[in-house]
Amino acid sequence: MILESFPVGVLGCNCTIIGNETSHEALVIDPGGNPERIEERLSKHDLTVKQILLTHAHIDHIGALARIKKLTGAPVFLCGDDLALLQAAPQQAALFGMPTPEFVLPDEGLDDGQTVGLEHFPATVLHTPGHTQGSVCFYFGAEGLLIAGDTLFAGGIGRTDLPGGDAQQIFTSIRTKLLTLPDVTRVVPGHGPGTTIGAERRGNPFLQEM
Repeated sequence: MILESFPVGVLGCNCTIIGNETSHEALVIDPGGNPERIEERLSKHDLTVKQILLTHAHIDHIGALARIKKLTGAPVFLCGDDLALLQAAPQQAALFGMPTPEFVLPDEGLDDGQTVGLEHFPATVLHTPGHTQGSVCFYFGAEGLLIAGDTLFAGGIGRTDLPGGDAQQIFTSIRTKLLTLPDVTRVVPGHGPGTTIGAERRGNPFLQEM
């Protein structure tokens, strides 16, 4: 597996590229900005993007979406519960004092339990509302890998004070969907360094309250 995760955009969203070394097929998850950096990583590995997956529709996770869509022609997947949030990109931009990015509508929805990803690297969609109503995580079970978006961070959880956020929901999502995964599961969060489920179960101060 090719796995590259790197911060993009002014808020440092972790964009993740997952690729197959043999078929050269790839996924791009959360193209939040700096499209030239994303394009460079794809070119370096000679990858053809088959799907663009969004963990949620906050502006810092969609900043390069339109350009990567145009570059690759790959379908965009987003949970329907975040469609209104995507369409409110101008209002989000004004809230954070950022320029409004060009955006495109999703081609496909995402539902809890759905399988997405590549033939040899499938992922299960885990619907984890709380940060937003349409927040999802992508669990690559065979690889022991979780792309957590802004639901779970190293030592933290996603904020719930923005429109669509719900503190009780995010704790429920983490407890019922994420803490049921094996402790050795690697976690790539939406911002900041990686971690594991076990490390967060033992040391995340927000989760100790649970």
